[in-house]
Amino acid sequence: MKKLFVFILFLSISIYADRGSIPFRPNVKIFEPTQRAMIVWNGTEEILLLSTDMKASDSTEVLEVLPLPAEPTVKKGDIEVFRKATHLINKKIREQNLLVSKRNGGKERASQPAGEITFHKKIGAHDINVAHVLDKDGFIRWVEKYLDSLGVENPNIPEGLKNVVGEYLAEEFTWFVFDVISLDKELKTNDAIQYRFKTDFLFYPVKIMNTEEGYTSMDFLILTPQLLRDFPGIPLDKIHLQHEPISITSKELNSLNEEMDELLGHKENTKLRIWKIEGLISDFKNDLIAK
Repeated sequence: MKKLFVFILFLSISIYADRGSIPFRPNVKIFEPTQRAMIVWNGTEEILLLSTDMKASDSTEVLEVLPLPAEPTVKKGDIEVFRKATHLINKKIREQNLLVSKRNGGKERASQPAGEITFHKKIGAHDINVAHVLDKDGFIRWVEKYLDSLGVENPNIPEGLKNVVGEYLAEEFTWFVFDVISLDKELKTNDAIQYRFKTDFLFYPVKIMNTEEGYTSMDFLILTPQLLRDFPGIPLDKIHLQHEPISITSKELNSLNEEMDELLGHKENTKLRIWKIEGLISDFKNDLIAK
């Protein structure tokens, strides 16, 4: 009998930033050796919990850009959810293995001006703005003006990032989260941030990073009422299931996160699993989308 345990979750080799990143100082490289994301989707709404370990080749502030399909509500998340969810997966796998062993005998597009800020808040080390933009030029002007207001000399948005953002806007992604954090050469874990937004598909932005360099490995805790079958973005053969999906109860989910349990309508037997996506950053031309 094969035994599988998820002892270590969300470890990867050093990579460049997974979101669109703009260092305030030119020629400074940003590294995210660990990426953590938990995605809970009920068919019409998603909770995305994010936390990263980050460092830079030199001290700098960084503007990170996260495109989303709808306006999010944003608040501080609980990084303990990742540990608790992994512990629950291991517990369920042990129970399943024990059972098998016994059975075997013990063997909306709005009309606001481009760049309108709808939310601003400092959450721990994060300085977060949610912006509603309508066109590529409006986005670029807003970001450059924003960087200038923070004292960045001659702010320059990478051409590749401009093009990728233009693609998102063409696909009617008009909501962007702008997150400013301070980094230096020492690796640090950022506060977990929770985003909640309307969407008719499970979503995580991957394409935004393909202007960067290097190799990436991304791990996701995925929780949905049932398993998903339609993957119009990153193809299914690039998404590696790390273990057989486990079923969890409303009570178990509530112990992880009450809001996630509420989002899923306190349903029983929701499906929790870990996905891994890895490869050269430049190869990612699509986002993680599933239904």
